[in-house]
Amino acid sequence: MFCDNLVLRPSRPADESALAELVAEAFGRRDEADLTLHLIAAPDWTLSLVAECKDRLVGQVLLSEIRAPVRAAALAPLSVRPGYRELQIGSRLVREAIDAARKAGFEAMFVLGDNLYYERFGFSSPKADPFSVEWQGPHFMALELKPGALKGKRGKLTYPSAFFG
Repeated sequence: MFCDNLVLRPSRPADESALAELVAEAFGRRDEADLTLHLIAAPDWTLSLVAECKDRLVGQVLLSEIRAPVRAAALAPLSVRPGYRELQIGSRLVREAIDAARKAGFEAMFVLGDNLYYERFGFSSPKADPFSVEWQGPHFMALELKPGALKGKRGKLTYPSAFFG
């Protein structure tokens, strides 16, 4: 599909059902949609950004604050409707999320995903290695939002409980 007027904006409460549909369609199941709605409703700091094309939600990314040795956020999930992939919508959402996290004072961001995709934004698996989390491994990556923020740091990362329910 083609979108000549893509709008990126924070999601709104009125987006809830369309957002659930988008995320479920993007992942082919409801798990990530349920996670998204639980994180948005949780008392913890979250930021949900959506991409809208002709009044239809076509992409979404979520940032959630996590407990870490530095002020950090998790980027998850990132969703783009199948018919709108390959249009750089996901890339625009990730860049917007990185900018928003910097502006909010976060020092680092963590993501679990495809290395080839996320490395182009500066994420690195070796930067995440000193931090422990349930899904530790080669696809778990970190990005310093503040230069040097992770240097010499290590420890446990604690994600919001919605990630485990």
